[in-house]
Order: sequence, then C-alpha cells, then structure tokens
Amino acid sequence: MAMLPIGEDSTAENSPAFDIIQHGHKDLVQAIAFNAYGDRCATGSVDGKIRIFNRHQDGIWRLCDNWKAHPGEILELQWLPPTIYPNLLASLGIEGRFRVWAEDPAAAPGRRFSSRDGNGKNVSELRSPRYPYRSFSVKHDELTRCTFIALLAADGHLTVFEGEELQAVADYGKIDDFQALTKPNRGEETCFKVRFDPNPEPCYTALRAGVPTDALSLVVSGLTAVKIFRTRDTVASSFGAATRGREFYLAVEITEHNYLVRDVAWAPGNYRGYDMVATACQDGFVRVFRIDTPFSKDDGKTWSLADILGNTRADEQPSSRSSHPRRQSQAPSGIRAEIDKSGTHGERTLTDLQGQIRHTAKMLSKLGAHRSPVWRVDFDDDGQILGSVGDEGKLMCYRQLPDGSWAKSSELGMMKARMAAPPTNQG
Repeated sequence: MAMLPIGEDSTAENSPAFDIIQHGHKDLVQAIAFNAYGDRCATGSVDGKIRIFNRHQDGIWRLCDNWKAHPGEILELQWLPPTIYPNLLASLGIEGRFRVWAEDPAAAPGRRFSSRDGNGKNVSELRSPRYPYRSFSVKHDELTRCTFIALLAADGHLTVFEGEELQAVADYGKIDDFQALTKPNRGEETCFKVRFDPNPEPCYTALRAGVPTDALSLVVSGLTAVKIFRTRDTVASSFGAATRGREFYLAVEITEHNYLVRDVAWAPGNYRGYDMVATACQDGFVRVFRIDTPFSKDDGKTWSLADILGNTRADEQPSSRSSHPRRQSQAPSGIRAEIDKSGTHGERTLTDLQGQIRHTAKMLSKLGAHRSPVWRVDFDDDGQILGSVGDEGKLMCYRQLPDGSWAKSSELGMMKARMAAPPTNQG
C-alpha cells in the first residue's frame, strides 16, 4: 500500500517520496478509504477483515485496530465526516450487509473499533430483503444534520434512506425505493456502483433551471448503463393534510459504454456551472462527462439569489432548512401518490412530471492510457485531479485543460528493484 507524500519539506534526494506500508492482510486488499484529513486509512480485504492505520506526528503510519467485519470479502468502505462524533466507518460485505462501526475513544489502542476477542461489533446494520446490496454511498448534510444512505442491490434496485442518528440506521425512513437499472441475466458478469453528488448544493445553473437547493443527486452504474438521478419535490394528501416529500427521477442516461462499467465518480467543485462524472470501463477507457442543465436566457431571471432560488425566499435558503428529515412515514400514501410516481414498478424514466428538469450529457474526454481494463476511478477533494487504476496495477492521474478536456499528467507504478550488496573491506 503506497501512501501519498507526507510533507513538502522532504526535498532531499535520498528521502523517500512515498511510504510503503505492510498492511498485514492475509489476502487481497479490496477496498481502501481515507478520512477527510488524510491522517487515517481503513483497508478492507477479501478475508473480511478491516485494518485501520493512523498517521502520527512523526509521519509514520501505525496500526490502530484490526477486526473481523464481514464473513466474506469487503466490497466498499467509507469514512463519515469528522463533524460526526464519534468517528464512524461504513462498510459493505459480499454477503450484502451494510454496517456502521463506531470508535470508542476511551478504549485501549488496538480495541478502538473491535471487541476484546478481536471481532468487531457494529453499531447498526442494514440488509436487503430481496437481493444482496452491492454498492453504497453516504452523504451528510451539515446544515440539517441529516444523513442519507443510498444502497444499490444486485438486481439493480436502489433504496435511499434518510435519518439523523447514524448509530441507529435501522430506524431510518425511506426517501425512495425503485428499480434504477435493468436486472441482469443469470450468470452474467455484473458490477454495480452508486455515488452521491459530493457537493453541498446543485450548481448555480441547475438552480436557475429549477432544481431545488436541497435536491439529492446520485449516479448509478450497472452492466453498460450509467444513469443520473435527482429528486423533485412532491406534495400529496395524507389524512386530509398536505405533506411534502421527495422522489427520484431519471435526469439523464449516458449511453457511451458498450462494455462493463467498473466504477463511477462524481466530481466535487461544481462552481464551474456544470457537473462532471467519470467512469471506468472494462474496455480500458476512462471517460469524463459534462452534465448540464439547459435554461432559457429569456426566462426573465437574473443571476440574483432570489431569482435563482425561484419561489423560495432567498433569506430562507439554505441556512434555515428544516432540520427534521422528510421520512417516508410522512410521505405520500394512497392510490394517487402511486400514480404520480414516475415508473413505480419498472425502471424510472423521465416522464415530464412537474419538477423534473431536463439534463444533458456530453463526453469531454476518452482516456486510454491504461491499455487494459480499468477498475477504479475517483476525483480529488477539489475536483481538479482525476485518478484511475487499471489491470496492469498503475495509477494514472489526469488534469483538466483550459478547453475543458482532460489529459494524463502523471503515472505511478510499483517496481521491484534488486538491491546491491554493500562492498566489504578485506584485509
């Protein structure tokens, strides 16, 4: 496991640019996740164990904890924001169980997350009643203190939960539950991924086009399909009272892939006025797409905050959003609510219902530096650097050019070097 440079002051020629850490797993490492500060790393292995490393003030990474988290291989890991106390780590195993692990700061080193017998004790867990979950994504809203969990199952079914206490996800309410992707055929090679939009709000052009400020956005991939969903506000009558809810609609579908899509990533930093999504494909290419929300320049609006936010008063957004989650228990019920849903029983489609905003997707770059199947792709925290890992074991980094396209900027690979024995003095 190679770590990024630990400081800019190590400029000497003989100082190592990277630290090679012996992770200690007895099998292949399947998932790696860093926290927001970059000083804590979690690794998940095919043996079902999670190991956590902390970077100390001397720049050395040391093992913090190690425990058996899942009965099989670990598919994905994600740290929750540091603003949540205590530190929380989410994991997903091949058996389809989504689990949350909490750190006990008062525990002895080596037992911060696990129990005395070396087995982890998760604070909460979710499992699918139908097909096992294959991918997850967690998003936390710092203003409302709400946490959203998206879980994508092996049959292409997507479930999104909302709640406040991550240590009690079993009590979370469902925002939406629908078929996002086509169910694969028996025996077909599959790969499913779901990722939330990491930006706190939609970009300003999307707001002007009519996307709500608190809209949730996510990208999902399965087989050769890549789709972007966003929420629209819905109002239904429940026991004679109007209740407000949200449901996802298909914003745009990307149809540029003819081979299995292995990974997707949504770029932070939508200050550009558009969103960007990157995909890693089995055909050896990394593709970067630009997502726009066209609006009419003759819509009578200006770029003032009041015009962009539409009917909602500017002084109410975003600081005074309701801090209470809009749960499915308060959501629409009855025959009318089911009729209003876009594609309740089949795959979600764009049906021009009220609140659905048209999106467009344009491919910015098609990068084939790997020349082998690409397995992982992700952006840095600013959305300025794109990284990908291919079947040949190399990390490729790309940067965006002034014309909007992306180009390879660096390459990192592991090499075995034969060490020469030092000369011995004889005589």
